[in-house]
Amino acid sequence: FEAFLSPSLFLKIFFPLSPPSGFTLFLTFLFYTSYHLSRKPISIVKSELHKNCSTLIRPPNLNGTDNETWCDWAPFDQDNYQTLFGAVDNSFLVAYAIGMFFSGIFGERVPLRYYLTTGMLLSGLFTCLFGLGFYWNIHSIWYYAFVQAMNGLVQTTGWPAVVACVGNWFGKGKRGFIMGVWNSHTSVGNILGSLIAGIFVSSAWGMSFIVPGIIIASTGILCFFFLVEKPEDVGCSPPQHHGVMEFSLCLLFAKLVSYTFLYWLPLYISNVAHFDPKEAGDMSTLFDVGGIVGGVVAGLVSDQTGGRASTCCVMLIVAAPMLFLYNHIGQHSLATTIGMLLVCGALVNGPYALITTAVSADLGTHESLSGNSRALSTVTAIIDGTGSIGAALGPLLAGVISPTGWNNVFFMLITADILACLLVQCIWKVFRPRYSLILKLIQ
Repeated sequence: FEAFLSPSLFLKIFFPLSPPSGFTLFLTFLFYTSYHLSRKPISIVKSELHKNCSTLIRPPNLNGTDNETWCDWAPFDQDNYQTLFGAVDNSFLVAYAIGMFFSGIFGERVPLRYYLTTGMLLSGLFTCLFGLGFYWNIHSIWYYAFVQAMNGLVQTTGWPAVVACVGNWFGKGKRGFIMGVWNSHTSVGNILGSLIAGIFVSSAWGMSFIVPGIIIASTGILCFFFLVEKPEDVGCSPPQHHGVMEFSLCLLFAKLVSYTFLYWLPLYISNVAHFDPKEAGDMSTLFDVGGIVGGVVAGLVSDQTGGRASTCCVMLIVAAPMLFLYNHIGQHSLATTIGMLLVCGALVNGPYALITTAVSADLGTHESLSGNSRALSTVTAIIDGTGSIGAALGPLLAGVISPTGWNNVFFMLITADILACLLVQCIWKVFRPRYSLILKLIQ
């Protein structure tokens, strides 16, 4: 029965001429696209959960007397709605950051195919449960926070497992370029998640979650039948790895900036440019389009120069003034908005993409881990877990700071960007020996 369910058998039946490495790259791209697709709806729906009701026509048969919040969804109809949004975001992100440190350990001990399948099915369940709050008329902040926290935990199954799979199939030679292209799944997922959520946000926002939930659960079924973890499983030779130790600690601040945009950019566009929720969500996808280009360029340049850290540093240096300009002139015209979103997306997500893919794989296949290829899952989890602390901190700070003005939010983002650049240049010299110790302990 186990042999019948082997992915190699299904590959031979359905894709007899497909190169296994390319097919694995495509599948893992599809899987992590679905992970990000299911994370994005909350940022689109925020502006529907709390909006300016005074500009809308109130139905005559609606009970209640509050003319300012009649169209909002409780409990997000109060003045502290931004704090509540921050709490919902951080329920996911804190759980994700904590769970990531343990996810890699489980990923080493459980077949990655089963691990990813279980994670995607559970992610689909909790994403749908959030949307069902609309149909079940649930108005408890604790319900939405709990569902998001559980979703954050199960979504930690994704990143260590897909990076481990790709690392098993591809050597270091063109890893930066290959993973730069492959890592566009993050932006593609954000774009698709925004577009799908935008279709339903104004009519039935629950479907903005339910449809992505069904999609990620469906990809989990594909994973069970078709994912091949290692070349040896289908009689292919493993790639040659030449491990290299490179800097990755700046991911915490790089991810802080990226995830603040992920969760708050549509609301910022809606508030500042006065777009409706769907238009703001559609416009925010340009940031992710720029991220695709930035990730590919960062990977290609780092392959050609051999310097992952220097590539990250240059992009982070340029990103800081671009963020400042976007906040001050980005909404002056439609053309300016489009151009600045593309540029900022490339400069912010380029280093983030490079660190979470090529650098993680370089560390995980370091010579000190010879003979323990599954340690790639743990190394990836440690790196992304550290970065996820920043991912949780950024939206939290945005929720606290945004009531004082969006200028202060952007000052926070610029500060984080500068700190990430300083970490690349300076602190790695201090932590480099300790990373060697971490790798030995993992072995």
